[in-house]
Amino acid sequence: MARKPHSLQSRRRSGRRYAVLVFVVLAAIAGWSWFWQSAAGKIGATLDAWRAREAQSGRVYQCGSQTVGGYPFRFELECDDVLAQLAGFPSLEIKTSRVLVVAQVYEPTLLISEFHGPMTVAEAGHAPTIVANWRLGQSSVRGTPWAPERASLVFDQPIVDRVDGDKRENLLRAVRIELHGRMAEGSALAHPVIETVLRLTQASLPGLHPAAAKPIDADIITLMRGLNDFSPKPWAARFREIQAANGRIDVTQARVQQGETLAVGQGSLSINPNGTLQGELRVTVAGIEPFLDAIGAARMVQKSRGMDQLANVLDRLSPGLGDSAREKVGANIGLGLNLIGEPATLEGRRALTLPLRFDDGKVFLGPIPLGNVPALF
Repeated sequence: MARKPHSLQSRRRSGRRYAVLVFVVLAAIAGWSWFWQSAAGKIGATLDAWRAREAQSGRVYQCGSQTVGGYPFRFELECDDVLAQLAGFPSLEIKTSRVLVVAQVYEPTLLISEFHGPMTVAEAGHAPTIVANWRLGQSSVRGTPWAPERASLVFDQPIVDRVDGDKRENLLRAVRIELHGRMAEGSALAHPVIETVLRLTQASLPGLHPAAAKPIDADIITLMRGLNDFSPKPWAARFREIQAANGRIDVTQARVQQGETLAVGQGSLSINPNGTLQGELRVTVAGIEPFLDAIGAARMVQKSRGMDQLANVLDRLSPGLGDSAREKVGANIGLGLNLIGEPATLEGRRALTLPLRFDDGKVFLGPIPLGNVPALF
């Protein structure tokens, strides 16, 4: 019986300890909740600042409905029925079903987004002309709206179609597409040099050219020099800025493979006053014959302006000689490239090194016209 007061006293001390522990836990939860709510407000303000920055560049984003969650260790902004309005000629409206933006509590300057399709693209006030979908679409942006550092955009199994009423034409299909950009030199406020990386895995683009319908793997790294800053503005304005500053686009590394054809190259391109590309890349190609057949190189050379001029001269000397010359040039286009190009070895294979020239937007591989690149502004 003498031990009962001591036992009662022990129980009281234990009860006080549990009460203190519960109080500490509740206080920690309350403090963390207050911190999370405060940080969530800052994240929301940061996202609003990103939207404002994009709006200054002519890109306006709206949500049909918006919710914030992710408590307790991250922040999630869910935006349904997304509408993006892009200023330009023409102005475009892009719609997609849902975007989820996530930031971790411990790393609020890294925003990771997940996109849900399908996505439609239309001229403002018109029916959609482009429909896209994918298995997984994600982006990441590091930095602040006032000092962006890097950004990435990745799509797994994207499919892009052109629609016209009930008709649908495939423009792009791939296993994976990646686009990465970072500030390589300078800063967003003073003379930034922007590095971009484009990676394509088994990408076919039949809408670009029939020869591009066969899957392509590509890894292309470029550096853009000549920007005054990276303040909000449309990309057309940035390219005008590069042209005015005599800047350039350096292709530091390019590797493209399609079937038996493999090409690597590098070089520099400038932008002329017309907004088109000017310059030259040195390209080493292995297995060039299948590529020449796919693009119809013989036919293009036979119909080129230089061949027309030569054929006219030969026809004056002897009627029909010009057509004979066209046929011989077409039949020997591969031999002609071997005479013009420099012999090389590429990944253990026989190859040729040729100039890939850009002349006011027109593209030539040696003497072969490949097509045109649209003006950048």
